[in-house]
Order: sequence, then C-alpha cells, then structure tokens
Amino acid sequence: MSELLSTLMFGLMMVALVLGLSCIVMTFISTKSGKEALQERIEYGFLGVSCLVVALLMVYAML
Repeated sequence: MSELLSTLMFGLMMVALVLGLSCIVMTFISTKSGKEALQERIEYGFLGVSCLVVALLMVYAML
C-alpha cells in the first residue's frame, strides 16, 4: 500500500511540474498585445508558479 501512495504522489508531482513549466513558457510566447496580453501573461505566470510550488511540496512530502 505504501508503494501505491508513493506512486500517486510521484505522478502528481510530475503533472504539476510539467504543467508549471509549460505555463511559464506560455507566458513568454504569447502573441496577443495590449491589456489582454498583460492579463494572459499574469494568469499563465501565476498558474505556472503555483504548479511549481505544488511540485516542490510533493518532493518534500516524498522525502
């Protein structure tokens, strides 16, 4: 049962890490301009940083 929990935590960590990194990349490759672009960049940046924090928490939980 312990292995199942560790596997699920690792999977969640990897999903959060990939989602966080892809959102941060999307922040920089946005093609919109003006107020809409700023709002999109802030949203993607916030989601990216939040996912990276979740990934780091999962790393800490696995230790």
